[in-house]
Amino acid sequence: MKKIAFFCIPAHGHTNPMIPVASELVKRGNAVRFYSFNEFEKKIAASGAEFVSCDRFLPSLSEREEAGLKAVSSTELAVQDIRLTLAMDGFLDKEFKSFRPDVVYTDSVCFWGKLNAWKHNVPMVVSTSTFAFNQISSQYMKNSPKELADMIFGLPRLTKELKKLEPYGYHVKNTLSLIQSDNDTDSVVYTSRRFQPCVESFTDHYAFVGPSVFSKAGPKKDNARPLVYISMGTVINDRPDFYGKCIEALKGEDVDVIISCGNALDRDSLGVLPDNIKVYPYVDQLDVLSRANAFITHCGMNSVSESMYMAAPMVLYPQTSEQKAVARRAEELNAGVILKDDSAAGIRAAVRKILDSEEYAQAAMECSKDLRSCPGTAGAAEFIENAPHRSNGVDIVKELNKDCSRFRLLYWVIAPALTVLTGSLIGWKYAWIVGVPAGVLSYPIGSWFKKLRYAALVKKHRENS
Repeated sequence: MKKIAFFCIPAHGHTNPMIPVASELVKRGNAVRFYSFNEFEKKIAASGAEFVSCDRFLPSLSEREEAGLKAVSSTELAVQDIRLTLAMDGFLDKEFKSFRPDVVYTDSVCFWGKLNAWKHNVPMVVSTSTFAFNQISSQYMKNSPKELADMIFGLPRLTKELKKLEPYGYHVKNTLSLIQSDNDTDSVVYTSRRFQPCVESFTDHYAFVGPSVFSKAGPKKDNARPLVYISMGTVINDRPDFYGKCIEALKGEDVDVIISCGNALDRDSLGVLPDNIKVYPYVDQLDVLSRANAFITHCGMNSVSESMYMAAPMVLYPQTSEQKAVARRAEELNAGVILKDDSAAGIRAAVRKILDSEEYAQAAMECSKDLRSCPGTAGAAEFIENAPHRSNGVDIVKELNKDCSRFRLLYWVIAPALTVLTGSLIGWKYAWIVGVPAGVLSYPIGSWFKKLRYAALVKKHRENS
């Protein structure tokens, strides 16, 4: 038996995948202590884990801070994570000394879990609720101008907050080192190797276990007529405008529609509903998806994974850069179509495209078979029990970084030499003809080399494996 400490942020999309893993670990005879928040107490207690409330450490928020969290501002999320870490420092110091966990299982963006594992020298496994993102796979995320501005202008504030960690024994280089996946940290990822972008760039420290769900039921698409399910998740779901357009788009169609809108939306704001459309605050999503023929989704990783698990093709409507990465990968596997026109006519056309073409249902079924072949919660539990792990030594990212460093060195030896040669032979007033383009083109040429070299390394390791 091992003693395992679970840590997660107060978010459904991050907590929900960890609960079936906790249940599996308890069944295997381990003692699991789950540090979480009161809204998740019943679910966690039902898993058999010991629930420890952390609500008293939640900081009071200003209106600006609360708005930033609702808008999923990466800066605001990181700042509040740091403040919560400091508020919990004394409490967790006592907990680690009394409970003495053998392993820490912490969400990838739960700073207090990661930092305390490092501080107390306890083996750590990271719970990754979306794709694993490193310097290669993060290229799937294309940040919007608003998200880029948030990161750039929030940097001074983040730097100031990070400095507050030092006196408490938390040593951090930067926020990225707390968030980004690295090839030396044991990590559980709730998807398959097939669905994970750039999967070859991750070492054996990563366990791709598939969706973490309690249900083992399979798809049952025997509806009298097509069922369309619509949900925008649990964070950015106060969208009466979008739900209204969905209702307008599908009210005259020969389909049944279920909308799960959460508690943030006033059900009455949607007006009188057509007979073929039902709206609920919450539903048993896996059950609905098992019957659904199309799913209009915000592309949260859990929702997309559950949709593919139940072979439900998707209309993909991502709201954040992370969700756009998930949508992009789902579209590449033909498991859905990205909604580019969110008018009523655009929504209707996207749903009809899914329903009228058998290729999407077939692709979704292939995804379902793939995810069901993964080791699941039992595989995740075994991986956690046996932490820390050793890798087979293959690290494509490390090799790639070495090659790119050599290329950059060579580039900045040749470029100045050519600039000097041009000035000497033709005249110094013409030296800029080489020097300026060399500086401007250094980044795109470096990116081009990195892309080519990565492809070559992947091919090499595939041939050797």
